[in-house]
Amino acid sequence: MMPIRSTIRLVGTLALLLLAGCETAPPVQEMSDARQAITVAREAGAADLAAAELAEAEEFLQNAELRLDRQQYREARNAALEAKLRAQKALKLSEASKDGDGD
Repeated sequence: MMPIRSTIRLVGTLALLLLAGCETAPPVQEMSDARQAITVAREAGAADLAAAELAEAEEFLQNAELRLDRQQYREARNAALEAKLRAQKALKLSEASKDGDGD
C-alpha cells in the first residue's frame, strides 16, 4: 500500500496533467466557427452595413491565428470565440439595416 503523501502527490500530479491537457489541443472548431461567422456576415452585407463590427471580428480572428501559431491555445480559443460573437453582431446589425430600409 502506498503512503498517504505519495498518494496525494500522485493524485495532484494527475490532476495537473489533466488540466494541462485541456489546453494542449488547438481550437480547431472555434477557429472554423469564427471564419464561417465572418463569411456569413460578409455575404449579408456587413462590410457596408456593419463595417466596424465586421472589422472587430476580423481583428479578433487575426489575433486568434497569431496565438494559434504561437501555440497559445487558450488565448487563441478566446479570441476565436470573440471573433464569432462580433461577426454574429455584425450580421444582426446588417440584417436590421436591411429590414429598416424596406419601411
